[in-house]
Amino acid sequence: MEGDGGEERQLLVDRLGATSLTMEEQGEEQSPDFAELVRRSKEEDLTEVEKSGCLYQAGIDKQGRPVIVFIGKWFKPDSVTLEQALLYLIRTIDPVVERDYSVVYFCAKTSSENLISYWWLKEIYSQLPYHYRKNLKAFYTVHPSLWTRVTTWWFSTFLAPAIKHKIHNIHEVKELDSVINSTEFDIPMFIQEYDMSINGLRYYKP
Repeated sequence: MEGDGGEERQLLVDRLGATSLTMEEQGEEQSPDFAELVRRSKEEDLTEVEKSGCLYQAGIDKQGRPVIVFIGKWFKPDSVTLEQALLYLIRTIDPVVERDYSVVYFCAKTSSENLISYWWLKEIYSQLPYHYRKNLKAFYTVHPSLWTRVTTWWFSTFLAPAIKHKIHNIHEVKELDSVINSTEFDIPMFIQEYDMSINGLRYYKP
Protein backbone atom coordinates (compact mmCIF):
# COMPACT_ATOMS: atom_id res chain seq x y z
CA MET A 1 0.00 0.00 0.00
CA GLU A 2 2.83 2.39 0.86
CA GLY A 3 4.43 1.73 -2.49
CA ASP A 4 1.18 2.48 -4.30
CA GLY A 5 0.81 5.76 -2.41
CA GLY A 6 4.33 6.78 -3.33
CA GLU A 7 3.67 6.07 -6.99
CA GLU A 8 0.46 8.12 -6.90
CA ARG A 9 2.25 11.06 -5.30
CA GLN A 10 5.02 10.92 -7.89
CA LEU A 11 2.45 10.75 -10.69
CA LEU A 12 0.76 13.86 -9.29
CA VAL A 13 4.09 15.70 -9.08
CA ASP A 14 4.90 14.72 -12.67
CA ARG A 15 1.53 15.93 -13.88
CA LEU A 16 1.85 19.26 -12.07
CA GLY A 17 5.33 19.71 -13.49
CA ALA A 18 4.13 18.93 -16.99
CA THR A 19 1.23 21.37 -16.62
CA SER A 20 3.56 24.11 -15.44
CA LEU A 21 5.96 23.50 -18.34
CA THR A 22 3.12 23.52 -20.83
CA MET A 23 1.88 26.88 -19.50
CA GLU A 24 5.38 28.37 -19.90
CA GLU A 25 5.86 26.95 -23.38
CA GLN A 26 2.50 28.23 -24.54
CA GLY A 27 3.48 31.75 -23.50
CA GLU A 28 6.79 31.85 -25.39
CA GLU A 29 5.36 33.81 -28.28
CA GLN A 30 3.34 36.97 -27.88
CA SER A 31 -0.16 36.34 -29.19
CA PRO A 32 -2.12 38.76 -31.37
CA ASP A 33 -4.54 39.16 -28.47
CA PHE A 34 -1.76 40.34 -26.17
CA ALA A 35 -0.40 42.69 -28.83
CA GLU A 36 -3.86 44.23 -28.84
CA LEU A 37 -3.73 44.62 -25.05
CA VAL A 38 -0.40 46.44 -25.36
CA ARG A 39 -1.91 48.79 -27.95
CA ARG A 40 -4.92 49.49 -25.75
CA SER A 41 -2.72 50.05 -22.68
CA LYS A 42 -1.08 52.95 -24.49
CA GLU A 43 -4.28 54.50 -25.82
CA GLU A 44 -7.04 54.00 -23.26
CA ASP A 45 -7.86 56.38 -20.41
CA LEU A 46 -6.49 54.75 -17.25
CA THR A 47 -6.61 57.87 -15.11
CA GLU A 48 -8.38 56.13 -12.22
CA VAL A 49 -5.49 53.73 -11.73
CA GLU A 50 -2.73 56.20 -12.56
CA LYS A 51 -3.81 58.89 -10.11
CA SER A 52 -3.62 56.44 -7.22
CA GLY A 53 0.16 56.25 -7.64
CA CYS A 54 0.10 52.58 -6.69
CA LEU A 55 2.35 51.30 -9.49
CA TYR A 56 5.39 52.92 -11.06
CA GLN A 57 8.93 52.37 -12.24
CA ALA A 58 11.59 53.64 -9.81
CA GLY A 59 15.34 53.38 -10.16
CA ILE A 60 17.41 50.22 -10.50
CA ASP A 61 18.54 47.43 -8.22
CA LYS A 62 22.14 46.52 -7.36
CA GLN A 63 22.28 44.35 -10.50
CA GLY A 64 21.34 47.28 -12.73
CA ARG A 65 17.82 45.95 -13.31
CA PRO A 66 14.80 48.32 -13.50
CA VAL A 67 12.60 48.26 -10.39
CA ILE A 68 8.81 48.31 -10.48
CA VAL A 69 7.22 49.51 -7.22
CA PHE A 70 3.72 48.57 -6.08
CA ILE A 71 2.19 50.35 -3.06
CA GLY A 72 -0.51 48.03 -1.76
CA LYS A 73 -2.30 50.62 0.41
CA TRP A 74 -2.85 52.88 -2.58
CA PHE A 75 -4.53 50.25 -4.73
CA LYS A 76 -8.33 50.16 -4.57
CA PRO A 77 -9.70 47.15 -6.49
CA ASP A 78 -13.28 48.36 -6.02
CA SER A 79 -12.57 51.57 -7.94
CA VAL A 80 -11.18 49.92 -11.09
CA THR A 81 -12.01 46.93 -13.22
CA LEU A 82 -9.80 43.90 -13.67
CA GLU A 83 -9.26 44.97 -17.29
CA GLN A 84 -8.15 48.47 -16.27
CA ALA A 85 -5.72 47.03 -13.74
CA LEU A 86 -4.28 44.67 -16.33
CA LEU A 87 -3.89 47.41 -18.94
CA TYR A 88 -2.17 49.73 -16.49
CA LEU A 89 0.17 46.94 -15.40
CA ILE A 90 1.10 46.36 -19.04
CA ARG A 91 1.57 50.11 -19.65
CA THR A 92 3.94 50.32 -16.68
CA ILE A 93 6.11 47.25 -17.14
CA ASP A 94 6.04 46.64 -20.90
CA PRO A 95 8.89 49.17 -21.50
CA VAL A 96 11.24 47.17 -19.23
CA VAL A 97 10.34 43.51 -19.66
CA GLU A 98 12.56 42.86 -22.66
CA ARG A 99 15.38 42.66 -20.09
CA ASP A 100 15.66 41.50 -16.49
CA TYR A 101 13.69 43.49 -13.90
CA SER A 102 12.65 43.40 -10.22
CA VAL A 103 9.44 44.21 -8.35
CA VAL A 104 9.06 45.65 -4.84
CA TYR A 105 5.64 45.26 -3.22
CA PHE A 106 5.09 47.39 -0.10
CA CYS A 107 2.41 45.68 2.01
CA ALA A 108 2.37 48.06 5.00
CA LYS A 109 -1.03 49.34 6.12
CA THR A 110 -2.96 47.36 3.52
CA SER A 111 -6.48 46.40 4.53
CA SER A 112 -9.23 44.25 3.05
CA GLU A 113 -10.15 47.03 0.61
CA ASN A 114 -6.65 46.95 -0.90
CA LEU A 115 -6.24 43.21 -1.36
CA ILE A 116 -6.05 41.68 -4.82
CA SER A 117 -8.04 38.47 -4.93
CA TYR A 118 -6.43 35.20 -5.87
CA TRP A 119 -8.68 35.04 -8.94
CA TRP A 120 -7.51 38.47 -10.13
CA LEU A 121 -3.91 37.30 -9.74
CA LYS A 122 -4.65 34.13 -11.66
CA GLU A 123 -6.40 35.96 -14.49
CA ILE A 124 -3.71 38.65 -14.82
CA TYR A 125 -0.90 36.09 -14.71
CA SER A 126 -2.56 33.99 -17.39
CA GLN A 127 -2.68 37.00 -19.72
CA LEU A 128 1.03 37.84 -19.49
CA PRO A 129 3.38 36.35 -22.09
CA TYR A 130 6.39 34.21 -21.23
CA HIS A 131 9.06 36.93 -21.28
CA TYR A 132 7.16 38.96 -18.64
CA ARG A 133 7.52 36.03 -16.24
CA LYS A 134 10.96 34.84 -17.33
CA ASN A 135 12.63 38.26 -17.05
CA LEU A 136 11.23 38.91 -13.58
CA LYS A 137 14.31 38.07 -11.50
CA ALA A 138 13.20 39.09 -8.01
CA PHE A 139 9.91 39.92 -6.28
CA TYR A 140 10.35 41.56 -2.86
CA THR A 141 7.40 41.81 -0.47
CA VAL A 142 8.14 44.42 2.22
CA HIS A 143 6.31 44.01 5.55
CA PRO A 144 4.34 40.99 4.27
CA SER A 145 1.05 40.30 6.02
CA LEU A 146 -0.22 36.81 6.75
CA TRP A 147 -2.58 37.14 3.78
CA THR A 148 0.33 38.11 1.53
CA ARG A 149 2.49 35.20 2.68
CA VAL A 150 -0.31 32.66 2.28
CA THR A 151 -1.42 33.99 -1.10
CA THR A 152 2.10 34.17 -2.56
CA TRP A 153 2.82 30.67 -1.28
CA TRP A 154 -0.37 29.27 -2.80
CA PHE A 155 0.09 31.18 -6.05
CA SER A 156 3.74 30.22 -6.51
CA THR A 157 3.16 26.60 -5.49
CA PHE A 158 0.12 25.71 -7.57
CA LEU A 159 -0.03 28.24 -10.40
CA ALA A 160 3.45 29.67 -10.95
CA PRO A 161 6.12 27.35 -9.48
CA ALA A 162 8.74 28.85 -11.80
CA ILE A 163 8.72 32.09 -9.78
CA LYS A 164 8.71 30.52 -6.31
CA HIS A 165 12.46 31.00 -5.80
CA LYS A 166 12.19 34.64 -6.91
CA ILE A 167 9.92 35.72 -4.03
CA HIS A 168 11.68 37.27 -1.02
CA ASN A 169 10.04 38.54 2.18
CA ILE A 170 11.57 41.74 3.56
CA HIS A 171 10.68 42.64 7.17
CA GLU A 172 12.68 45.86 7.53
CA VAL A 173 13.02 48.63 4.97
CA LYS A 174 16.72 48.68 5.77
CA GLU A 175 17.03 45.19 4.29
CA LEU A 176 16.28 46.66 0.87
CA ASP A 177 19.62 48.47 0.92
CA SER A 178 21.43 45.21 0.20
CA VAL A 179 19.51 44.57 -3.02
CA ILE A 180 17.88 47.83 -4.16
CA ASN A 181 19.19 51.35 -4.65
CA SER A 182 16.29 52.60 -2.53
CA THR A 183 17.64 56.14 -2.41
CA GLU A 184 16.67 56.48 -6.06
CA PHE A 185 12.97 56.58 -5.20
CA ASP A 186 10.93 58.04 -2.37
CA ILE A 187 9.44 55.53 0.02
CA PRO A 188 6.09 56.97 1.21
CA MET A 189 6.25 58.36 4.73
CA PHE A 190 3.50 56.07 6.05
CA ILE A 191 5.70 53.07 5.15
CA GLN A 192 8.68 54.56 6.97
CA GLU A 193 6.49 55.33 10.00
CA TYR A 194 5.11 51.79 9.99
CA ASP A 195 8.63 50.40 9.74
CA MET A 196 9.73 52.49 12.73
CA SER A 197 6.70 51.37 14.73
CA ILE A 198 7.60 47.70 14.40
CA ASN A 199 11.40 47.85 14.09
CA GLY A 200 12.25 50.87 16.26
CA LEU A 201 14.06 54.09 15.41
CA ARG A 202 17.53 52.65 14.91
CA TYR A 203 17.40 52.92 11.14
CA TYR A 204 15.69 56.28 10.92
CA LYS A 205 17.62 59.04 9.14
CA PRO A 206 15.65 62.31 8.79
